[in-house]
Amino acid sequence: MDESFAYGLWPLVIINSLIFIVFAFSFNRPRSARDWRSFGAFSAFIVALFTEMYGFPLTIYLLSGWLVSRYPEIDLLSHDAGHLWWTLLGLSGDPHFNSLHIFSYVLIVGGLILITSAWGVLYQAQITRTVAMGGPYAWVRHPQYVGFALIMIGFLLQWPTLITLLMFPVLLSMYILLARREEREVMVEFGEPYARYRAVTPAFIPRLGRKRHKVAYFRSQGADEDWDSKALTARDSEEGR
Repeated sequence: MDESFAYGLWPLVIINSLIFIVFAFSFNRPRSARDWRSFGAFSAFIVALFTEMYGFPLTIYLLSGWLVSRYPEIDLLSHDAGHLWWTLLGLSGDPHFNSLHIFSYVLIVGGLILITSAWGVLYQAQITRTVAMGGPYAWVRHPQYVGFALIMIGFLLQWPTLITLLMFPVLLSMYILLARREEREVMVEFGEPYARYRAVTPAFIPRLGRKRHKVAYFRSQGADEDWDSKALTARDSEEGR
């Protein structure tokens, strides 16, 4: 196959972009102007990513002089050249099957699963007008934003571009601001139950460990008496665990 045809695949740009944009809209529908801005920024991230992956490799073009001088054997017109981490780290073999690329798929798929599973819990909580505490919400307060972050990190490991590398911290900042605003709204609606949930549940990075898992379990069951960590310690002592 002639590597000169590795790019210019605009139908793939459109199809892949639409898949992720429609997914993001379906499971995290914007409600406010700030929501729309974050959705627009994520959409721009996705479009920029797939445009360089299949349409026009802007990053490769801008770095071409440095890449050719540093890696004389590189074929800038090949699709493999777009896997910059593979090139920069001096990895061999097919870039689609190295450990870094496989790990990127784990992050992307994991992010998709996290978003969909969190949506189901949140949907039930909205119907019953209760605080979402089960499933992924037993581990972090904002699993959907964590899911979007995992997807972006996965793509940055798979196909880094100058534009998406610059956009990533901006999107993270937007998600943090959105999370804080949403928490203020939930506090107004639910008050003390959400305050207790927030006190023992991290916002974005889960606390791993056996005791933490018990807290998450009892909280998801709505057993208020088990929320206090001292009570859990006493329970462990009684059980001899």
